[in-house]
Amino acid sequence: MTPAQRPKQLDSPVLPKIFKIVGKAHVWVYRRTGGRIGGKWRVGAGFRKPVPTMLLEHRGRKSGKTFVTPLLYMFDGDSDPKNVVIVASQGGRPEHPQWYRNLVANPDVHVEIGSDRMAMRAVVAGPDERARLWPRLVEMYADFDSYQSWTEREIPVIVLEPR
Repeated sequence: MTPAQRPKQLDSPVLPKIFKIVGKAHVWVYRRTGGRIGGKWRVGAGFRKPVPTMLLEHRGRKSGKTFVTPLLYMFDGDSDPKNVVIVASQGGRPEHPQWYRNLVANPDVHVEIGSDRMAMRAVVAGPDERARLWPRLVEMYADFDSYQSWTEREIPVIVLEPR
């Protein structure tokens, strides 16, 4: 698949540094307010249709350090607590996000939704499950479709299952 025209600024080497700084600020505010501030994504397609945001705590595959990343999410399934679905889009950049590579190496994570913290295990959705979830994810946040069109990689969908 040939990617659609990706915005040039998306390939800037400065962008990952900006993501890191903004992400740390987002985590700080989210945790101090129990998700009341930072619990909804209001950028891009989220401007008109805000999308729920959670914090993903994961372990570095090389460093072993703990990292926390704010991500968009949706619930799936009937279990209680429910499975949480996230997308490794990284805005349609050509490479997978660092947090995704960490999850593949160390799938046991913690998720914070509001002030609730849950132990979960990450499972990368297979082709059938991804095909089932992708339309719902795009319905939730239309920019995911744009991101997919900007990259040659298939954007992974990850299901976080309670453990």
